[in-house]
Amino acid sequence: MVNMAEGKVEITEGCHVPVLLPNGDGWHSAEVLSIKDNGNIGRPLYYIHYEDYNKRLDEWVPLERMDLSKLEQPKKDVKTPVKKTEGNATVVASRVVNGGSRPGSPEREIYENGTMQSLGLSNSGAMKVHIGGGSGAFSNRKRKLPENEDPDSQDVPTAPRQTGSMVAHHDDIITRMKNINLIEFGRWRIKPWYFSPYPQVMVSRELTSLPILYICEYCLKYLKSAKCLERHLAKCLYKHPPGNEIYRKDKISVFEIDGRKNKVQYAQHLCLLAKLFLDHKTLYFDTDPFLFYCMCEQDLRGYHLVGFFSKEKESAEDFNVACILTLPPYQRKGYGKLLIEFSYELSKVEGKTGSPEKPLSDLGLLSYRSYWSQTILEILLNLKPNESGERPCITINEISELTSIKKDDVISTLQHLNLINYYKGQYIITLSDEQIQTQERAMAKRPIRIDPKCLHWQPKDWSKRGKW
Repeated sequence: MVNMAEGKVEITEGCHVPVLLPNGDGWHSAEVLSIKDNGNIGRPLYYIHYEDYNKRLDEWVPLERMDLSKLEQPKKDVKTPVKKTEGNATVVASRVVNGGSRPGSPEREIYENGTMQSLGLSNSGAMKVHIGGGSGAFSNRKRKLPENEDPDSQDVPTAPRQTGSMVAHHDDIITRMKNINLIEFGRWRIKPWYFSPYPQVMVSRELTSLPILYICEYCLKYLKSAKCLERHLAKCLYKHPPGNEIYRKDKISVFEIDGRKNKVQYAQHLCLLAKLFLDHKTLYFDTDPFLFYCMCEQDLRGYHLVGFFSKEKESAEDFNVACILTLPPYQRKGYGKLLIEFSYELSKVEGKTGSPEKPLSDLGLLSYRSYWSQTILEILLNLKPNESGERPCITINEISELTSIKKDDVISTLQHLNLINYYKGQYIITLSDEQIQTQERAMAKRPIRIDPKCLHWQPKDWSKRGKW
């Protein structure tokens, strides 16, 4: 019970109340998810979720940051379903999806049902490319969205997949709350974003109640204290991820890890770590159907994990990425695009086009949309006029074959950039001077690129290998 001038107000789980944002930038409505006693202060703390914000911003707040005059009690007829969790579930590779109340970052999927016919384009129909000066009558035309179509929606199956890494997500009250306060990983201390199913009990202590969870940056084993980590590092056999090093250039290396061969020793630990920063990852014991590609920075002390992606050994839908993550200390340094570029280099070697599992998270969508845009624009700007001096022509199929980006993703990207226009009875691609300058600036910020000559890898036919 909380005393106020006008009476007593009871704050319970499910209440909605305005909360002062951490940066002091005004008030925002939030839902109270849990309450705990703060032994040091003697006053309770409240775990809140900011409405329409991603769950990674959820936090414990004191009473002083709440505006109790606008407190709303939970509706009695609305009950939050609580689902049982089965033991200490282990995480396996899954898709990158957004877990907060806010939908994914804006993505205009203008094509209908993922088909190219809605735009009137054929796969082999060549489109003329106009470079520069795209300010004519056709430069800003957009096809109207159909009625009742959400412009920010993604092309998502209505029913969850029962195979691979896409399964129904269990969003109960336990997994909605962060259970790890802080992790020490190598030379970094990182605040987790989401819940991860690390074991609750470890050597008679609650692991998730520790102020810091210590993780070996080489084998990813989790420990309860700095002293335990020190003793572990003295005898740890790993200085790099297990598996085959399939790429090395300068200080960047990529290792391929089989989820079956390195299941307990590495793959499951990797998934537990990744779950701290990815919301809707699937909880599984089985990592057998997946391959993991870990990107590392190399120095004299060893190989330091900066990010990874996973993919199914056999994907019926030609997904080349199931789950992708750049660890927070290495974000905004170009490693996200580097991981995406590497996944498409593997697809080129396989002779296939690929696409990530959808829906994408807000950050995943931004990274992929940026990569697709820069890669396709790079192809278009390198086109040369033909011998007769006419403007260069290219088809959707040709762009897809050159980049290994799936045709649907090529079309949605061209539409997102507003490059496809209908002019004098035909579809053309128009690049303005401003778009060219933006592309040049973006490419200048990508000093690190994947060199195909440094990739030493041959795809395996997993269908002939029985149980992987």
